[in-house]
Order: sequence, then C-alpha cells, then structure tokens
Amino acid sequence: MGQYGNIVFIVWRESIEALLVIGILQAWLGHQGEEGRTRGRLFLWAGVGAGLLGAAALGATIMLFGDELDDDKQQMFQTGLMLLACVLIVQMVFWMRRHGRTLKRDLETALQKAADNSNWWGVFTLAAIAVAREGAETVVFLAGTLSAARGTALISAGVAVLGGFALAVLTYAALQWGSRILSWRLFFRITEVMLLLLAGSLLLNSADNLTSLGLLPRLSGHLWDASAWLSDGGGFGGLFSSLTGWRARPDLTELLVFLSYWIAIAWLLYRPRTASQ
Repeated sequence: MGQYGNIVFIVWRESIEALLVIGILQAWLGHQGEEGRTRGRLFLWAGVGAGLLGAAALGATIMLFGDELDDDKQQMFQTGLMLLACVLIVQMVFWMRRHGRTLKRDLETALQKAADNSNWWGVFTLAAIAVAREGAETVVFLAGTLSAARGTALISAGVAVLGGFALAVLTYAALQWGSRILSWRLFFRITEVMLLLLAGSLLLNSADNLTSLGLLPRLSGHLWDASAWLSDGGGFGGLFSSLTGWRARPDLTELLVFLSYWIAIAWLLYRPRTASQ
C-alpha cells in the first residue's frame, strides 16, 4: 500500500511540474500569429513526445541492466537507484525554490528569442527538456522502488502510475480554475515538505539495505519500541512509514541517518537566509 502510494505521489507531483511548463509554453504560443501558433504547437508537442521517449528509453535501459545482475548485486543496484532518487528529489525541491518565481518569465524570454529568430526548435528543446527531466526523475524513483517487482506487482504499479497522472491532470485543472483559493506557490510549498519526507524515507531504506549487505554497521539494537503507538507495518502505519521514513523500532544507525539527513536539509534551507543577513 505504502509503495504504491509513493508511486502515485511522485507521478502526480512530477507530472504537475511538466504540465506547468507545457501550459506556459502553450499559453505563450496562443499570443502569437496564426502561423506561429500552428508551427510552434507542432514543435511543442513533438518536444513533449521526444521527452517521453527519452524517459522511456532510460527506464528500459535500467530494467535490462538490473535483470542481468545476481541477487546481491541487484540489491546493491536497487540501493544505488534509491539513493539517486533521494538526491534527485532533494535537488528538485531546491531547484524549484530557486527558480519557481521566475520560471514563467524565464521560459517566455527564451521563447521570445526563439520566435524572433524564427527558430521553433527552441520550443521543441524547452518542451523536451522539461518532460525528459521530470520523466527521468520519475523513472529513477520507480526503478529504485520496483526493480524487483514482477507479475501482479507490475500491474499494480502501472495502475498507480496512471492514477498519479490522472490525478495530476485534475489537480492542474483545479489549480488553474481555483488559483485564488490555493496558489501555485502554496501548492508547491506543501508538496515540497512531502517530497523531503519521501526523500528521507528513501535514504533510510537505502541504509537498511546497506546494513543487510554488511556495508553499513548496525550500531545498536532497537533503541525503543513505539509499535503500540504507531507501527511501521501494514495499514496506515506502513503507509506513514513509506511516506516519511518513520521507524517504530529504530536502531542507532537509522537514527543517525535520519538526524544527519534533516540537519543537512535544515542547513540547505536556511543557508541563503543566513548569508543574506
């Protein structure tokens, strides 16, 4: 349940970012002349298609490579993908914090230069990069989560992916119509917190894998047991654990990884504010 909830969330969030960029490009093209709209939209959707193909090719490459490995190496490969997904999610959050306010203006400036030079390949490139970037992050996350899945698990994952995309389309439409109620800025701030929690969960899962492989020491037994209060097993507790990294019975290694991650995040969040004072 938690695993598929994560899939829905990631696909939902990444798809919204891609839809936001595509929406900006589409709206800008709507203000061009008839010829510009026609040619520009052709290059826009060709770029979207190219970005999707690039992400799909990356996914196929990762799956083929993982299938060639034995059990231990496959677990190491999965752990590496989870760590990469963690880094990409954190990078995405801080990239949006830096560029979110000027994203629309920067895109429109780049588009205007392309239009002035009659270079519609610029529209193609912007769309392809936007879709490929979000798609690649999604692929890495899905590969790290489901590289060992087979049969019905893959079918369930596919349903979760489609559900996440459908939810993204509905959310995008709702935000376009109801921006006075919930602004894009507030929406991204809320989901940033959820993404940082998810990245921390991926890091803890990676640490657990490294411990089971003997590459990371388990520094203690269980420090406490909060299972009676909130288990990290099935049901709600499992979903909460998957989304946030909650451990009902943590050992010292898990506690140190958790604290180190959030200290690093706090430093990254408040460093610019400190530097500007």
